[in-house]
Amino acid sequence: MIVLKTEVAIVRGKEPSRMVEKALDIIDAKKVISPDDRILIKPNYVVAKASSTGITTDSRVIESLIEFLKNKEVKQITVGEGGSGDTDRAFEIVGIKDVTIRQKVKLVNLNRDLTVKMKIQQALALNEVNVAKTAIDSTCIINVPKLKIHHMALVTVSMKNLMGVILPKSIMHDQLDEKIVDLASILKDKVKLNVVDCIVGAEENETYGSPVQMDLIIAGRDMVAVDSVSAAVMGMDPRKVKYLRLAEERGLGISNLEEIEVLGESIKAVEKKFRLS
Repeated sequence: MIVLKTEVAIVRGKEPSRMVEKALDIIDAKKVISPDDRILIKPNYVVAKASSTGITTDSRVIESLIEFLKNKEVKQITVGEGGSGDTDRAFEIVGIKDVTIRQKVKLVNLNRDLTVKMKIQQALALNEVNVAKTAIDSTCIINVPKLKIHHMALVTVSMKNLMGVILPKSIMHDQLDEKIVDLASILKDKVKLNVVDCIVGAEENETYGSPVQMDLIIAGRDMVAVDSVSAAVMGMDPRKVKYLRLAEERGLGISNLEEIEVLGESIKAVEKKFRLS
């Protein structure tokens, strides 16, 4: 019996649009997108800093995804984020406001959105949470995090990026690993693609760390697998990241690198040892 492995693509290059296009092609992303989908593209704009700092998602990656969706004849596309700082200012600094105007798609500050209270079954620590209505109403979330070290969770990639759709953020600050898993459990069926902006990553810290030039895009359908590969690319053993172990135990995805088929570049070929917090 042949067991198909979870696929994660690593693409190296200098042109974000071509890198995104290639990564989506490798993982056959078109299969999970319907023209009738209500798409939420969820970047990481945690604070108002340029993407060159390694802290926020590159707007060129977002624009490439919008063009991919338009080519698939998707009509309802929203870019939405709720950062921990001034999200509207972040929209200006990263250039995403200009992108959404040019592409004629909606841009939503999720911190100002209506929320829906969601109860979490079999919760590890987070029994209920207020989720932005834009996220709830979407049929597909494309998760577009940044490749970063986190001072508490060790790494912050796809799964932790989902914190941008909830209010208040402070609810997550204790038992963070367990709560990352709880939050992911209620959104896992909506998050159909994860595209990690690794053009420039950040070591040491998620909001004021030092930039690390990587020139990569990592993409996959399984957010646990994508985060595990991302951790390995930063020189870290995914088994040491508690929320990844818990997520696999919860059945949210695969964290064991031996069960993940890495396509494109190999982890070994692109790996850099990121400094921890």
